Amino acid sequence: MQNLSIFRISIVFFVCAIIAACGVEEQKPVIEEVNKSTVAFVSNPVPVPEQEVKPLAIGAKAPDFRLPGVDGKYHSLSDYDDAKVLAVVFTCNHCPTAQAYEQRLKDIVNDYADKSVQMIAISPNSPLGLLYEELGYSDLGDSYDDMKIRAEEHEFNFPYLYDGDDQKVSLQYGPAATPHCFVFDEERKLRYIGRIDASEKPGTAQGEDLRAAIDSILAGTTPEASSTKTFGCSTKWGWKTKMRTKIDKEWTEKEVTLEPISVDQLRTVMQNKSDKLRLINVWATWCGPCRIEYPDFVVLQRMFGARDFEFVSVAADRPSKQEETHAFLRNMHSVNTNYIVSNEDRYGLIEAIDPEWVGAMPYTMLIEPGGNVAWRYQGEVDFQALKRIIVDHPMIGRVY
Repeated sequence: MQNLSIFRISIVFFVCAIIAACGVEEQKPVIEEVNKSTVAFVSNPVPVPEQEVKPLAIGAKAPDFRLPGVDGKYHSLSDYDDAKVLAVVFTCNHCPTAQAYEQRLKDIVNDYADKSVQMIAISPNSPLGLLYEELGYSDLGDSYDDMKIRAEEHEFNFPYLYDGDDQKVSLQYGPAATPHCFVFDEERKLRYIGRIDASEKPGTAQGEDLRAAIDSILAGTTPEASSTKTFGCSTKWGWKTKMRTKIDKEWTEKEVTLEPISVDQLRTVMQNKSDKLRLINVWATWCGPCRIEYPDFVVLQRMFGARDFEFVSVAADRPSKQEETHAFLRNMHSVNTNYIVSNEDRYGLIEAIDPEWVGAMPYTMLIEPGGNVAWRYQGEVDFQALKRIIVDHPMIGRVY
């Protein structure tokens, strides 16, 4: 037995010696190379403690940053060391003033493309501090995902970065409104802070103040005006959540009404003799898709209700179900005009709403004053597309 054990041990040593002699390489763990600039980013806005915000002083160094961009990469201040002039513009999606200047920013980027000038746009707004009622000039909010949509649709030719989660970068720069420009020289000292130009309406100016500052820095001179006031929507800081909670609570406490309406009266509603753009949704409590999408119609009323816009709901439930219908509307906080058809003539309802409608629900129409149909859709609505249709209608618009 002892000789057999010695033999087995000898065999093991012999096999190990052969493996070593054959030069078998040691197995090494595979380490995947990761591009450090790639965004592994999931937005998570958090409340920010209320504090005094002061704009960066002329002559101050540009605060460093590392922020996610809409291009799927992180961006840092050092990424742009080669530029002689760095223009950091704090802007956003929802603000009408910011939207009014988007094309001018793109034009400036194109005009200075070969002059060592780099423009960076940063959205400073916390989505937590933004009310539905502040979105009346936009189809998008200020979330990271919404920024990606805006940049793609409007073909931004500059980095568009998000600082809405904790606003640490924005608090260091101190933008008072959107847009707000900070222009730095080659040493990254602040040489100009203020507006893009003095005329908000698109087509009335070309960004003269921002261009003048850039030109002066390129020429090695001091901008004639190193500081100007800016105009736009106030920065939505993360401590404005109290206001959002207050407004949301006030909305939920408003009365929700439901009025019976005859088919003949409904024809008058469809003629839209008001001075508002009227969105009409035909729905029913027994219609699953209708119930699922209904809260988004209420959001549209909150967004655009202060403009020349109104949402009207028409319930196709049986008159005997009025209480059940009303309860649903109260639960949805449908603070708008709500009707329930007072008879069961479903085919009369179809003809009164729209002769082109085949009768499937939900059914939605956008009607101009005088009864002209601007848009109609049978089925569940793409609300992002509908918001765009509403805000781009001549009666609404994105700018003042």
